Formats: sequence, structure tokens, C-alpha cells
Amino acid sequence: MEVAEHLIAAGELRDRFASLVRRLGGSRDPAAAADALLAAWAEPGRTYHGTTHLVDCLARLDELVGGPGDHDAIETALWYHDGVYDPRASDNEERSAAGAERALIELGIAHRVAGEVGRLIRLTRHTAPPNDEAGRVVCDIDLSILGRRTAEFDAYDAAIREEYAWLEEETYRAGRRRILAAILARESIYETVTFKERYEAPARANLRRALARLEALR
Repeated sequence: MEVAEHLIAAGELRDRFASLVRRLGGSRDPAAAADALLAAWAEPGRTYHGTTHLVDCLARLDELVGGPGDHDAIETALWYHDGVYDPRASDNEERSAAGAERALIELGIAHRVAGEVGRLIRLTRHTAPPNDEAGRVVCDIDLSILGRRTAEFDAYDAAIREEYAWLEEETYRAGRRRILAAILARESIYETVTFKERYEAPARANLRRALARLEALR
């Protein structure tokens, strides 16, 4: 992935999280919260939704020139958006959002800020286009993998299959076709100008190729 390799070291990730908590007005030591969050991202079975995905999301945020006005809330949402990830469950985003809100409040961060972070995380269900800039940035970053180079997209696609290894092949293919076709059918996959210009066309090409591959296996 196009990740910022210097951020992958756990110590540097902890330092980045601690700086973020301070900017958000946290009044308590963030060490335990950072360790718990990084442990969640490193859980076995997260072949795609693991630490590398977190680092990649942070790198995409860092690339935004000037950065959005709600930068810290956006970054916090990215830190927590897959804090809970169980491919057998349908409420991961809700549980991640609720967990983030609790953790942030326990760190002494204002309820208003925690609530905004929770709102942004819930948008990563990707059921409807966000109607605000912060939401658009979070969702575009989360979906940026769809518009990467062919080999990178294919590695992501294979990693998702590994996360769903417990599903019988035909059941998986049917569900995956529905998800990818729904994304491809959107008027626009990305909602921000930056991500639309960079990723929209390659994402559509990748999705068409993945769908054709799934159809060929029927």
C-alpha cells in the first residue's frame, strides 16, 4: 500500500495518538487507550482491516493540502473507525463509534467532540453520501483503496476474501457482487474534489474488473 512507512512503528503511532488527544483537550494519560486501540487493530484475522489500513488512512489524511477544518475530529474518527471489526457482525461501525465515544470521554475530552467523532465513524457504513465536508473526507479516505493501482486493489480484494474465509464460496461471491455493484452504481464514488480527481476513474476500472472476475467464477 501507499503507506507512510515511518508511522508503522507502534511507538510512533502511540506518540501520534497522544499528540492528538492533547489537541482535543484530553486531560488524562492516553497510553492505555493507545495500547488498547493498537491491540484491536492488530487482532488476528484482520488481513485487510488491520494496522496497515489505519496507517494508510492516516497517510491519506496527511496528504491533503492545508487539511480540512475539522482535521482532529477526522483523524480521531480514522483512528477508531475499525476499532471493532468482526466480519460475522453487521454492527461494527456502531460498536466502533460507541467505543470511541466512551474512550474519548474517559480521556477527559468533551462530550461534544466525542459525539462528533462517533457521528463520523457511523458514516463509514457508506449507506448514503455524507452531507458535510468532514464526513466526505472520512468516507473518501476509507474507500481510497478502491482507486489504487491494480496490484494493490487485487491484494486488498484477496485480503477481504481471507477475512470472510468462513463463508462458503458462492455465498461470499454473491454478497461481494452486491456490495461492489452498489458502489459502482453510485453517481460518484468519491465526494471530495481531491479524491474524485485522483481515484474515481481507477476505482471504477478496478470494480468492473473485480465484478467480471466474480461473474466468471459463477
